[in-house]
Amino acid sequence: MRHSNGIRRAALATTVVTAVAAAVTGILPGTAMAASTTTSTPPPACPASALQVSAWQAVHRPVGTGTGAAVVQFTNVSRRTCVLKGHPTVAGAGNGSPAHNTPLKVTPTGRAATVTVRPHGKAWVKLTFVQVQGEADGYCVSGKDPVTYPTMVIGLPHSGKHQVALNDGVWAECDNKVTVTPVSAVKPS
Repeated sequence: MRHSNGIRRAALATTVVTAVAAAVTGILPGTAMAASTTTSTPPPACPASALQVSAWQAVHRPVGTGTGAAVVQFTNVSRRTCVLKGHPTVAGAGNGSPAHNTPLKVTPTGRAATVTVRPHGKAWVKLTFVQVQGEADGYCVSGKDPVTYPTMVIGLPHSGKHQVALNDGVWAECDNKVTVTPVSAVKPS
C-alpha cells in the first residue's frame, strides 16, 4: 500500500504542475500548443528615391589616360533600412540624358550578396573599363575610337537607374565594355 500512495502523490503533483502551467500560459491541458515562431520580415530593396549616388576615379586602375576604373557610392538618404544586391548595369549617357544612353557590355565579377544599408549607410560597386591610351584625344588598343560621357547611368536590380557624373573628370573608355563588382559593404579602392 505504501507503494500505491507514492504513485498517487506523484500523479497528484503532476496534475498540480500541469494546472499551474496551464494557468500561466493560458493553454488548457489536453489541447495542442502551436509552436511559437517569431519571424522578422527582411528589409525591402532600396527604392531609387532612397539613394544618393556619387562616383570618383578609383585609386587602383589599369594603366592609361582614360577613367580606367571608378568607384560608385550609394548612400541611403531615407529614414528606413533597405537592401541592395547584385551587379549593376552601366550605360553612357549621351547628351547627358539617361533616355539617350549607350549600354555597355557588362562582365560581372564576384558573387552577389545582399547588403543591408541603414539610414545614412553606404554601399559601393567598382567599374573597370577598357582603358584609353596615349595623350590628347587618346586611342584604343582595339583600333576603335575612345568615347567620353559626361555622365553614366548605373542601374541596380530592384533599386532603379541613377545618372551620375564623376566628381573628378569625365567618363572615358574604349570598346563600350566594363567589368563590374557586385554591390558591397566594403569600399573598394
